[in-house]
Order: sequence, then C-alpha cells, then structure tokens
Amino acid sequence: MREELLSVGIDIGTSTTSLVFSKLVVENTASNFTVPRISIVDKEIIYRSNIYFTPLLSNNTIDAQRVKEIVEFEYKKAGIKKEDINTGAVIITGETARKENANEVLHSLSGFAGDFVVATAGPDLESIISAKGAGAQSYSKEHSTSVVNLDIGGGTTNLALFVRGDLMDTGCLDIGGRLVKMDSNNKIIYIAPKIEKLIKEKNIDLNLGDTATVNKLRPVVKEMVELIKETLFLKDKDKLFDMIVTNKTIKNYGNISCVSFSGGVADYIYNEEEINDYFKYNDIGILLGYEIKNSDIFQNLKLIKSEETIRATVVGAGSHTTDISGSTITYTEENFPIKNLPVLKLTKEVEGKNILSKSIKDKLNWFKLENDLQNVAIAIEGKKNPSFIEINETAKELVDGMLDLIDKKMPLVIIVENDMAKALGQSICALLNYKKNIICIDNINVDNGDYIDIGKPIANGKVLPVVIKTLVL
Repeated sequence: MREELLSVGIDIGTSTTSLVFSKLVVENTASNFTVPRISIVDKEIIYRSNIYFTPLLSNNTIDAQRVKEIVEFEYKKAGIKKEDINTGAVIITGETARKENANEVLHSLSGFAGDFVVATAGPDLESIISAKGAGAQSYSKEHSTSVVNLDIGGGTTNLALFVRGDLMDTGCLDIGGRLVKMDSNNKIIYIAPKIEKLIKEKNIDLNLGDTATVNKLRPVVKEMVELIKETLFLKDKDKLFDMIVTNKTIKNYGNISCVSFSGGVADYIYNEEEINDYFKYNDIGILLGYEIKNSDIFQNLKLIKSEETIRATVVGAGSHTTDISGSTITYTEENFPIKNLPVLKLTKEVEGKNILSKSIKDKLNWFKLENDLQNVAIAIEGKKNPSFIEINETAKELVDGMLDLIDKKMPLVIIVENDMAKALGQSICALLNYKKNIICIDNINVDNGDYIDIGKPIANGKVLPVVIKTLVL
C-alpha cells in the first residue's frame, strides 16, 4: 500500500500569517504477518505562501474576513482546490491565540481541508511545535546532546529544551521583534509595556515619538540579548528577569551544549549578508537578530542551523499516521470516536523514580490557555515485563498526577508504549472505584506535540484504531 496525500498548514501568529502545502507519501511499513503500521516515508514542500502581517481589527480582535481572504488567495495562487486537500493543520499561536475571536477564526478556517488538527497553541505547546519544526529535537536525538530552541516572534520568545531527543522543559519570554514599532518615517509609535519598564529601569533614553536609529535602539535590544543569556544560564539573572518571563522559563538540567533559533528574527541570526535597512519592517526584529548573532552566546553554545526559521510552526502541516492499539487494552468509554486529543509524553526517567505524579502535574500546565486545562492523553513508555506490584505503583502515580483531568467530564486516556495496558487500566479503574471512564491502550508510540483520534473498536471490540496526527516537521 502506497499513497500520496496533499497537506496544508496554516499558521496565524502574533506578527505573521502564512501557508505551506506539502506532499506526503504514506506506506504500510509493517511486514505481511504483523499488524499494519501506516507511516510517512517521504515529504516534500510543494508551495510556500507569502508571509503576511496578521490582520487585526483591534488589539483584541482578529480580522477573520481578511485572514480568510488571504487563505483563499493563496489557494488560488498555488492552483489548489480545497477538495484536493487530504489533511492539514490550522494553528493560532503567540499573542493572537489570546484574541477574543481566536476559536471562531480557527474553526471557520478548518473547513478548508476536512479533518484538521485545530489548535489554539499556548506558549508551551507553541514552543514544542516550533522547536520540532526547527529540527532541534531530531538534532538532539541524532547527536545525543542537549539543544535549546528559541523561537523569536513578534511578541514572545518560546523556548524548548531537548536532551537526547527527550523534551525536558519549555519556557516563554516577552522578548520579540515587534515590541517596539515605527511608522513609515521611522518615528517610534509603540513600545510594549514591559519594554517601557525595562527602558526606565536601565535609564535608556528612548521615548514614543523619537526617530528610530540603530544607535538609539541598540541599548534596549542589547538588554533583551542579556535577558536571553540569563534564560540560557550563561549569566546570573537580573532583577528584571522575572518581569520579562511570560509564564515560566526553562529549568536547569545541566550544561546546555547547543542552541538553535526559529521565528522571523532567526533569519537575521543566520544571515551572512550585509544589512542595509535595519527597520525595513518598521520594528526592531532585524536589529535584535543582528545583536544576538554578534553576542558572546556562541562562545559558550554551539549554534545549530535550523531546518526552518520563520516557517518553523507552519511547516507542522498536520500529517496523519495510523496505528492500531494492542489487543490487551482496557476501555470503559463507548462514545467513540474521540478526536484531536493532545498528547503529554513523559520521559522514561520519571517513571522509575517515584516522581511520575509530580511530573504530570507540572507538565499539564503546558496545555493550559488562560488557566483552562484541555483534556490530554497521558503517554508513558511503561515496562516490558512488569510485576503486579509495579503495575499498581504506576497506576497510583498516574491517578495522583491526573487529579485535574479526573475532575473533567471526558474519559481518562492513557497510552503505553509497552504491552501492559490491560492490567494498568484495570488497576486505575479499581483505584477510582469504577466511577470514571478509562481508555488505556498500548503498542502506540507518540510524542509531545502529537494529537490523537481514537476510533470505534474493531476486531470484536479487542482493538482500537488510533490516528496519530503528527505535526509534520
């Protein structure tokens, strides 16, 4: 079985909106005598749209009609009809995710391509998606090293730390290329509130109405670079560091070896050409990239060339890979299918140290937007040949860690890579006095940033089909 699919990715970010069309080749990579596994074996970007400034009606409202016009125009320009699309993703990220009509825009656009991954990405999820798009995770895994990716957009800098391919932590800073804006005459017309505070505390001579020059703006941009160095543990944290943190920063898991960059600012970190106009976009993005490039960050960290920069998020154009759950599973929920459930994957290290519960509680915050927790599938590797005691201990840790999810109406979904879901699911059911719907499946390999669909039971109810919607990066 070999099939070609056409996929589209649509990213509506703080500063920019863009589309990418990709051709995906999927095949059954399993042998004739095993359960089918449909995997992506090849991918090719066949069209990249123009980069548009994200249209807004006001500071709190996206111009939904204009966004739709942009999408329609790019479809026509690419010579692609919406009925040609097999799959895709619409992602609203950054400050745009907090606009009043963000969900309305998402779901109106999702009609362009059938069964989309549709996500309003908070800062943690955006960090994961963009870092994967930049290639930070794959580099970390292939070179058995630690990598921090910094996705520097218009309003925020999203961080994701990988160690040997495992996602360890995420963070976000209010540092970006459009936190100071100018008009067409280079008159400064906007300074973000936190940057105003930074300017005041550092006694920098910069005010609204000033004419932007490199020398005028360099001091504030250099302070942003110093704050980036602090979050990378290259210097002690300044008293203003906590002020510039959006929600949290990454924890120190030991020496960081490598760093990569994505987002629009990244183009000017990797750029080798001479810059003729620092303010061509009427903001400080180019200057910020230049100052990072010429900082001493790279005396301590190896700079990795990103696979994608400004399009790191949009290249995550929602591919679908299908798996079949193991036959030793537990489920009490009958309301299938379940669609677009984000995955929280725990590392193997936290499973054996009696810290699984705490790790789940901490990392569920990745899936909060405005303090509202969406339902999440918890994924662990599990043990190949666990004892009854080990299964019960894992069940207790999972239940304690998922207390916030237990309070929600949706069923608990647990994904185990190894073959132990039936006993584990039954143990969890018993701990909850059989009062909560449970879906516990195994032989499924997922990762952070994935979404899953779970279909109706097949094979006389012994197997659940699972669609893993991986952001194709």
